[in-house]
Parts: sequence; structure tokens; C-alpha cells
Amino acid sequence: MPGRKAGKEKVAVITGGGTGIGLATARLFAQNGYCVIITGRDAKRLKRAADNIPRKHGHVTAIACDVRDPASVKKLFSEISQHHSTVDVLINNAGVSHALAPVDQLPAETWKDVIDTNLTGTFLVTRAALPLMRAGGTIVNNLSVAAVQPFAGFSAYNASKYGALGFTHVLREDLRKRGIRVLALLPGATDTEIWSQFWPDAPREKMISAETVAQAVLHAVSAPANTTIEEIRIGPAAGVL
Repeated sequence: MPGRKAGKEKVAVITGGGTGIGLATARLFAQNGYCVIITGRDAKRLKRAADNIPRKHGHVTAIACDVRDPASVKKLFSEISQHHSTVDVLINNAGVSHALAPVDQLPAETWKDVIDTNLTGTFLVTRAALPLMRAGGTIVNNLSVAAVQPFAGFSAYNASKYGALGFTHVLREDLRKRGIRVLALLPGATDTEIWSQFWPDAPREKMISAETVAQAVLHAVSAPANTTIEEIRIGPAAGVL
């Protein structure tokens, strides 16, 4: 893992960085000079993703991590701390969805996997990252519009995202005095692989791109420290799907 060069490079950690919004964000941050660390469960996919990101300005490193597992998360940040004294940006992007099902037909194991990944994973990663974060740092939690809008058949996903939004609000209050910003990313329909989990035939041509979301994230993270930003809302025009 490349180390920081004389304090010139900022470090960004992106969970779920092998595909979709996470990968698009990793690519954009690297292009803008960040030293980027992407994580995910699939080590081979992560390596392919990292190898395909241009290294014109920043470095990209792939480290496998299961955000559901406290030991795996601890190991991730132990490795990061061996090469970097500070994490400037944490993007909690790892997430899973599930097939549409009413509550009485949703398997308990599906509920647990979604909550463990989307909610508990965000908590575990944030808790492990905070010792490396300083004033001026930023945490972005990718919550989706499902954090504020319920969808029939989506109980586990909605619950995980509503819970993660509540966690984000509390985290912001906890970290306000430490000078660490906490942003809620609430993208609308975005063209990523997650749709194959519950709506394979979704009209992706009407959605916004992962690259558009990444641009919004970089813009918010790059805003002056005294800028009041709490949410990043972006999505296709209402009613297009």
C-alpha cells in the first residue's frame, strides 16, 4: 500500500468500492489526487477495479473486508494505519438489497444480512475509522432515497436505510465539536448492479449515472470546512421510472 507523500495526498476510504457508485467515486477521487482505498467482500473484483483505475495522480489500493464482521473491519483499519496516519474522507457505500417481498414472506436470514450490511456495517466501519480522522475530515454515508421514502416489499432495505439515516444524524452531533463533517448521500434511481437484486428489467436508461453521483460527492467533500452541508440529494426527474 503506498504511503502518504509528505502530507500532500489526502486519503479516502470507500467501502463497496468494487462496483457502482463506490467504484465511480474511487475513480474520480483518484483522478483528483486522493490516495484511495477501496474495500469489499470480493477480493478478485476489487483488484480488477483497482487495476482499471488510472493512476495519473492518486494511488488506489484494494483491501478485502466484510463490513458485517467486526474482526474484518478491525483488520482493515489496522492495515490502513500502518501506512497512513490520517483518513481524510470515509465513504460508507457498501450495501445490499433484496427481492421484493411482503413482511410475512421475507426470510429472517435476508432481513439479517441487509441490516448487518447496510446499518451495522456503517456503524462498524465508522467506529474503526474515527481514531484516524481529524478536524477537517468528512464522512459520507450512502443511504439512498429509501432512507426517507418507503417502498412496498422493501421492509429490510427501508429499515436499514432509515436506521442508517438516524445513525448519521446522531454521528453528526457527536462529531460536530471535533470538526468532522457528516453527510447523508440520498441518491435517487441510479444505474448500478443493485437493481438486478429486485427489478432486473428496471429502465436504467432513465436513471442517473454512478459518475453523476460521484461528482456530487466530490463537490460536497471539496467544499470549504465552514460550509453547511448535511445532505447530498441527487436523482432523475420525479416520475421518470
